[in-house]
Amino acid sequence: MSGKKLFLFSLLLLLPAVLLKAQNVDFKAFAQSPVVVGEQFRVSFTVTNGETRDVKDLRAPDFQGFDVLMGPSTSKSSSTSIINGNVSTETSITYTYILMGSKEGTYNIAPATVTVKGKQYNSNALVVKVLPKDKSSQAGGEDASASGSGISNDNLFVRAIVSKTNVYEQEALLVTYKLFSRHDLGVENANFPDFEGFVSQEIELPQDRQWSMDNYNGLNYRTVILKQTLLYPQRSGEITIPGARVDCIVRIQNKQRSRNFFDDFFDSYQDVKKSISCAPVKIHVKALPSGKPASFNGAVGDYKITSSLTPKDAKANESMTLKLQISGTGNLKFVKTPEINFPADFEQYDPKVDNNLKISSAGVSGTKTIEYLVIPRSEGDFKIPGVAFSYFDPKTGTYKTLTTETYNVHVAKGKGGSSSAGQVSNFTSKENIKLLGQDIRFIRPDFKLTKSTHYFFGSVWYWLCYILPTIILGVFFVIYRKRIAENANVALMKTKKANKVASKRLKQAEVYLKQNNNQAYYDELLKATWGYISDKLSIPLSNLTKDNVEAELTRYGVDNQTIQEVMHILNTCEFARYAPSQSGSTMSELYSEAVDVINKIESIIKK
Repeated sequence: MSGKKLFLFSLLLLLPAVLLKAQNVDFKAFAQSPVVVGEQFRVSFTVTNGETRDVKDLRAPDFQGFDVLMGPSTSKSSSTSIINGNVSTETSITYTYILMGSKEGTYNIAPATVTVKGKQYNSNALVVKVLPKDKSSQAGGEDASASGSGISNDNLFVRAIVSKTNVYEQEALLVTYKLFSRHDLGVENANFPDFEGFVSQEIELPQDRQWSMDNYNGLNYRTVILKQTLLYPQRSGEITIPGARVDCIVRIQNKQRSRNFFDDFFDSYQDVKKSISCAPVKIHVKALPSGKPASFNGAVGDYKITSSLTPKDAKANESMTLKLQISGTGNLKFVKTPEINFPADFEQYDPKVDNNLKISSAGVSGTKTIEYLVIPRSEGDFKIPGVAFSYFDPKTGTYKTLTTETYNVHVAKGKGGSSSAGQVSNFTSKENIKLLGQDIRFIRPDFKLTKSTHYFFGSVWYWLCYILPTIILGVFFVIYRKRIAENANVALMKTKKANKVASKRLKQAEVYLKQNNNQAYYDELLKATWGYISDKLSIPLSNLTKDNVEAELTRYGVDNQTIQEVMHILNTCEFARYAPSQSGSTMSELYSEAVDVINKIESIIKK
């Protein structure tokens, strides 16, 4: 038994038993979108937390509009995690099809079905957009010289895309800064304008931004959204949105002749700095029409308003709350709080305002909730008038007025004619009514102190605190001596640590995958695979070839399917380093395949 296993075994003797949690079955479909006519792409269906032997009867959709080139191919994976003493195991099986789009358009892929333990599950539907082929084959890296000075503006540019150029004052418009490229690149720095003449609300974008494909002016580009902002014009007339400036690091292929195999493998690209900028955009802003209602407070969009009163009947000197809810889409964040004409005998406090808003490319939507706290100071019958709320609808170009319910309130005589004891009217924008006089606890008169008859000194636990550390120290001493003897055999240690070293490299490859650093990801995945084979088979890296790897793996009893998976990983990584155009889902599948293959070899070749 190795030292690591013995240590874990010792810990398990001292820890409580853990409970294995059952997890729900999940069935999801994934596909790359958009794709180009004639381009192959993958559609995969993954069953998670279903035992492999229990997954049956996959029924894939028709894939109407696509040519099915291959499939389904099957891959399996599993992982176990321990969190706070709870063990959870996740298993998955993935069915993959290779498709090709033959005609441009947007296609719907219906859900697939699968049976797990006699129960049928449906996947999600997919939408795949197929772009046309390039009208010209001249673009790409062909015009880039070794120095990078020939990078064409047709192959790398940024656009400021606005949702509309003719708007009313306070009407929201969306500006999107989008980068178009036919090169592999990274963004080093980006400078965006201050949007003078607008109130702006930036839309939060994910940190891990994904590149997509777009067809623009007959050519296909890799694109990524750099920034999205909602703008609310504050004045009428023509307002110009200045252009943005983006500094990029472009990876181009060297034109120089490679000196040897390794120069061609590692030094065939170079990074070149390139600064690009987009043209300014002019927005025509129309003034709001005349005839504004008296209850108009600057709201522009599409709204609804509701109200409620709690309680509807009260006693003198007891509080009441009138709640207004304004919901809809528009400049809701900037809508002013309506004023309410409460009866003169009602004491009014500052309203509490709560905004529950969602900011997206479709605009700002949600609910503004306003609570008015009032306290009637005398008994009688009173009327709280309805609230008039007016807004401008840019779709129809007209003002609209909404009115809430009018409340007839009966106020009864209060206790003693004064406010209730212990109630403090402190209702500001962030505080509610507070009740006092409830924080004092009585001291029990019969409380007694007793002398403890239990002592730690001399008990069983006292002696165990001495005995257990001595035993554990002895065990680790034996393990340490054994490890010193094993370290003397360098080849044996490299073989034993092959899986550990490969795991570190795979984790680093996973980091590059999440960062969308394709080149570094394939480099690290290739190093992990070659390095593991070199260490496990005790063959120097310089002597490794695909032929002798295949022969050695066969000699050690590795099955032919696993060997072919190893060859597939090596070939895919080598090809991708020259043409890194794989999708995120494909790269993730390759990573899972590499982990699975190394685990298979590790279970077969044990040294």
